[in-house]
Amino acid sequence: MAQYEDRFYNSVDGLRLHYRDYAGPTDQPPILCLPGLTRNARDFEDVAARLAGEWRVLCLEFRGRGLSEKDPDPKRYMPKTYAADVLKLLDQLGIATAVFFGTSLGGLVTMLLAYTDEERIAGALINDVGPEVDPAGIERIRTYVGKPVNWRSWAEAEAAMGDRLREVYPNWGEGDLQTFLRRTCRQEADGSIVLDYDMAIALPFSEANEGTQPDLWPLLDGLKGKPVTLLRGELSDLLAQDVAERTVRTLGDQAELVTVPGVGHAPTLDEPEAVAAIDRLLARVRQREA
Repeated sequence: MAQYEDRFYNSVDGLRLHYRDYAGPTDQPPILCLPGLTRNARDFEDVAARLAGEWRVLCLEFRGRGLSEKDPDPKRYMPKTYAADVLKLLDQLGIATAVFFGTSLGGLVTMLLAYTDEERIAGALINDVGPEVDPAGIERIRTYVGKPVNWRSWAEAEAAMGDRLREVYPNWGEGDLQTFLRRTCRQEADGSIVLDYDMAIALPFSEANEGTQPDLWPLLDGLKGKPVTLLRGELSDLLAQDVAERTVRTLGDQAELVTVPGVGHAPTLDEPEAVAAIDRLLARVRQREA
């Protein structure tokens, strides 16, 4: 595993938020990794291990996830809040622009920032999400998000999670499942295994997805003409193929759509197709920066 430093900063409203800082050059934009709804900085361990040194890699944990402090007001668990937290981090570190890697929720936050602060984005990897989300994927997420679990051992956690993940990652082996669990769960002092996020994040998520979805297509305006890669899992139930194709057409000739075969929501970014797509994206970023 690549070496990193655990760092913390305070949000505008005073929460202590955590990020991993993998060292790299300071004469180019860093890579800023933003995880999915229930995920944390550990999701990007493989990405950072491969790119750190050549790029500075920052992996942020949204409030209520991992080592970031829980929000006492669950109503603030919203993309607008997360976007403000991202901007606070960039400003505190004196970073003018970054290459955003956003998975699912992290991709939505990236699109929101592109709409409000497009000058901060040097390029973007949007992982399995778009301006429209498939209701089937939302319903699947709602069946488990915010529901606490308490397994007595890692083996018990593997048995419980294995069935749920088989449809998303049908080609995974036992080692892949173990890696996933250690990235998404934590072990308590009594030895029990729990999910590593605040269950209260589900409250605004559930409320926000009742009824008609908001029109998010205008959020793409700030990404037009920038180097963007949209990843889609072949089996994704959150990002439909037609939405993905329309997104890339809207973004223009600097955008690329890449399908990761045999994977649902969302690609883990260590698949060969994802690795190659990331390398092409970063090459486009460097070309544009030059």
